[in-house]
Amino acid sequence: MNKLETLKIANGVNFMKVKDNRFKTVRICAMAILPLEKDTVSAYALLTQVLTRSCGEYPDFTELSRKLSSLYGASLEAGVRKIGENIGLVFSVKGIDDRYALNNEKVSAELSELLCKIIFEPKLVDGNFDREEIEQERRQLIDLCDSELGDKRVYANNRLLELMCKDEAYGIRRYGSAELVNKVTAEDLRIAHETMLKSAQFEIFYAGESSADTAQKVFTEKFSSLERDAVKLHTKVVRKAESVKEFTDTMEVAQAKLLMGFRTDCASPEEDVTAMRLMCAILGAGANSKFFKNIREKQSLCYYCFSRYHRAKGIMTVESGVEFDNVEKTKNAVLTELRAMQNGDITDDEINFAKLSVANDFVTVFDSVAGIQEWYLSQIGDGKLLSVEEATAEFNAVTKEQIVAAANKLTLDTVYVLRG
Repeated sequence: MNKLETLKIANGVNFMKVKDNRFKTVRICAMAILPLEKDTVSAYALLTQVLTRSCGEYPDFTELSRKLSSLYGASLEAGVRKIGENIGLVFSVKGIDDRYALNNEKVSAELSELLCKIIFEPKLVDGNFDREEIEQERRQLIDLCDSELGDKRVYANNRLLELMCKDEAYGIRRYGSAELVNKVTAEDLRIAHETMLKSAQFEIFYAGESSADTAQKVFTEKFSSLERDAVKLHTKVVRKAESVKEFTDTMEVAQAKLLMGFRTDCASPEEDVTAMRLMCAILGAGANSKFFKNIREKQSLCYYCFSRYHRAKGIMTVESGVEFDNVEKTKNAVLTELRAMQNGDITDDEINFAKLSVANDFVTVFDSVAGIQEWYLSQIGDGKLLSVEEATAEFNAVTKEQIVAAANKLTLDTVYVLRG
């Protein structure tokens, strides 16, 4: 596999390409990044779904599906993701690599052109998006919002971030809410689409054995016809918690969900992020973590307990499922493990196991073209795009002293409990 190449093809538009001959497929992705705001988040989420069901040249789902089938069963996907206090609208298409096509067909070129038609040339009726298509995708998106409500682990995690970041954009869910989705109009979608094309930061990603030159040319020509003023992206980082906030919700659940949110005084692209990520892994990632060994296995206080570092925002969350009577005990046990790390109670084995686990996760990501795409897109906002080897070297260079220093930056901000 060759190294990532990146070049700027327009104002606020980067084109990234990785040549890799291990796979039989090529994947092209375009991610538009805009500020995360309550008034527009649901319109953007709905826009991604409406755009990928038709376009001007293929004006209904059947014709678009027929076109994808003609390209050897290509697939089209869309979604949204939070990148700090920004939202990424992701559009991607995947198909067979050119070297497997019949009669020297340039499938990669057709895939590039199709993705551009989806993004730049939507199907419009009297200047607005088709109302019937909007309603169909609205129902789908509301169902998706409701499904997150049904998954209590997802619900509890969303609630923790909502409460912890009540006055910050990071507390907004990536789809908004069912209520907000219901309010989106055809006019809102048209404005959202125009804003995306004119103002979003775009990251275009190409992975496969076939040449990326055609895709680069297609996207360059499309953006050259637009007058763009790319928005400056920003994420507010709250360095420390001044006090601990505690909240409890009740719902029909078989086990309690205990979640704790910490401010880390450290966020991308700062240098201390790698040490904080490794500290978080030692604390609560995998079967060799302190949470798993001491809280779950030795004390049998919870069904699961793990930590997650939101490096773009500078937050660490701890999530656990516990019996109702063990909520307070588990919370104290988590704080005890953290204090131990702050006092330097970390063995060489714990550090080495964490580094090996992280390195293994990194390598596993590169087992598919989708994984390669995710690897690089997940680093948007880090200030640099590292290969697996470079990232692994950074983690392996972290010392025990840096890990202890990272642990001592944590301050508890919010405790959230979902009870029966």
